[in-house]
Amino acid sequence: MRKKVFILIFALLFLTSCTFIQQVRNEITGKSVNEELAFQSIRLDTGKIDVYFCPRDNCEEKLINLVGSSEKINCAFYELNLLNLIDSFKDKGYSIVVDNDNYEEISGMKNVIKDDRTALMHNKFCIFDNRIISTGSFNPTVNDNTKNNNNLVIISSEDLAENYNDEFNSFLKNRFGNDEKVKYPKTILNNEILIENYFCPEDNCEQHVYDVISKAEKRIYFMAFSFTSDKLGDLIIEKSKDVEIKGIFDNTQATTEYSEYNKMKEANLNVIIDKNPNFMHHKVFIVDDIVITGSYNPTSSGNKENDENILVIYDISTADKFLEEFEYVWNLK
Repeated sequence: MRKKVFILIFALLFLTSCTFIQQVRNEITGKSVNEELAFQSIRLDTGKIDVYFCPRDNCEEKLINLVGSSEKINCAFYELNLLNLIDSFKDKGYSIVVDNDNYEEISGMKNVIKDDRTALMHNKFCIFDNRIISTGSFNPTVNDNTKNNNNLVIISSEDLAENYNDEFNSFLKNRFGNDEKVKYPKTILNNEILIENYFCPEDNCEQHVYDVISKAEKRIYFMAFSFTSDKLGDLIIEKSKDVEIKGIFDNTQATTEYSEYNKMKEANLNVIIDKNPNFMHHKVFIVDDIVITGSYNPTSSGNKENDENILVIYDISTADKFLEEFEYVWNLK
């Protein structure tokens, strides 16, 4: 049974021993943990984080296993065309929201709703039995599973599941785009891992990414399919005076008119164009030992128009996994 922060004394006693969380909370908010707890509820939850990287880890298989072991599944996808995954939904209680550009691919499935806006339903998340969520850059498509570089993050957390279900239910009510702000933006998992969770456009994902990057002390690594945010690009250039910068841009997007790639190269930053002949589809920042991932590309449309989500994960083990993927993509021939 999950634990909630209803008793301030318990939370203070617990957090007193968690110096790492204290430090990052103070860096982000400008307040100590104790000061912040006096004004807002930080949730305590139990669970685990699993991280997979496509195509090396067969992300489709991981989702099929989750569908197979679940009874109720809600998913919001930009696109879905993996036939084995589609087949696994049979005889399950599921609902799927998909972008209108890709509705025809799954129009034969029941309980499918399309987002008819010009802006994108760009999410790639599912909620399984109100207790597990999956998200990341991975679209459940043939190309994303077998060709494109992607990540899939699976977390057991009832708090995060509630956040994602709230967002999903707003889609069922035809409330796309701006909606209510996330209910539980900050959760501490297993007494040690701080996770922040936001949805765009209502929670201003760009600003949350900016806040984390601005506090970097040793490194800012990123893998970006599309990166056109001047606000984040200029900040990274400024931070390059004090911390190590390494960045990977997708080869199809790096030289577009508004990409941050040329500006960073002119500033002598250590950034490269990926060598995957298909897509380098990650949307990842690794800031010190903090990982930011999800569906959000650092672009204006990603922040202000499309439906997106991000996780900010304060966990050395998770950061190490993403660093290994970063080096793998960096060294592709």
